[in-house]
Amino acid sequence: MQESETFVCIFACNVIHRDSTMTDFFQLVFSGLATGSIYALAALGFTLLWQASGTINFATGEFVMLPAFSMLGFMSLGLPLLASFALSIIVSVVVLGWAFKKAIVDPLIKFGMMPLVVATIGLSMVMRNTVRAGYSAEAHPFPSLFGNKLFSIAGVNISAGDLGTLAVALAIVFGLQAFLQKTVTGRAMQAVAQNTESATVLGINVNRMVLYTFAINALLATAAALLVTPVYLAKFDMGYSLGLKAFLAAIIGGFSNSRGALLGGLIVGVGENLAGAYISPSYKDGVALALFMVIILFKPNGLLGKAEERKV
Repeated sequence: MQESETFVCIFACNVIHRDSTMTDFFQLVFSGLATGSIYALAALGFTLLWQASGTINFATGEFVMLPAFSMLGFMSLGLPLLASFALSIIVSVVVLGWAFKKAIVDPLIKFGMMPLVVATIGLSMVMRNTVRAGYSAEAHPFPSLFGNKLFSIAGVNISAGDLGTLAVALAIVFGLQAFLQKTVTGRAMQAVAQNTESATVLGINVNRMVLYTFAINALLATAAALLVTPVYLAKFDMGYSLGLKAFLAAIIGGFSNSRGALLGGLIVGVGENLAGAYISPSYKDGVALALFMVIILFKPNGLLGKAEERKV
């Protein structure tokens, strides 16, 4: 009788342990999807600028950091979070969209890619140090749009922040896809991305479409700031790691494919969480680089990317 009871106890313990392990796994995956969706927003900015104007902006992480501090500034004046977000969108579109294009991209792009790469790297350093000197070097708490409530779904505890972040980020990505594919302006932007000369012949205002792309990139950066800052905290260097991971995610998914930005971001987010939990937290930040090195060996154009000839 005792042997039978012992066997039942061992079996029950194994089942409970297995269930607990699977629950932890699914929680890690879902949390990774939420983080990865933020990487996808920033990665989408890389792919859009590259497709429309042949531009690579290595200050993308700082383009997320700056709206975070802009929102903090508006909230310090007594404005609520959503109102601060709306005003920050306007500031970002003007400063990170229009001014960035006019002051940096337009004068340098005619000299080739390298001067623009160097300029955006320098811009990222200037932005980080300006915020550090003008605001502070300390990390500042940032309110979450979704609160701290926990939901239990099939035994998996999911935070409102993760659930809301994933839902909003995916809605933005798929909404942007619908805009590009279903609207006249969106199709014109895609035509410019494929071939500017043909788009000009068809009567499309190329400069205006490229400007729209820069404005959308600024909007994506502001949305990413709203979603990521409650986790990363508002700090002058918060954009460094985010920008690097977004860039690698864009390459992993395929730099010539906006859907690839979403796929790459989600893969990096989930991979980081699983590596941090099952291998070591110290390896978490190296996951994006490791995935990049492996995938680029077998798929040089990324998972969804393809080799193509284009003129800008």
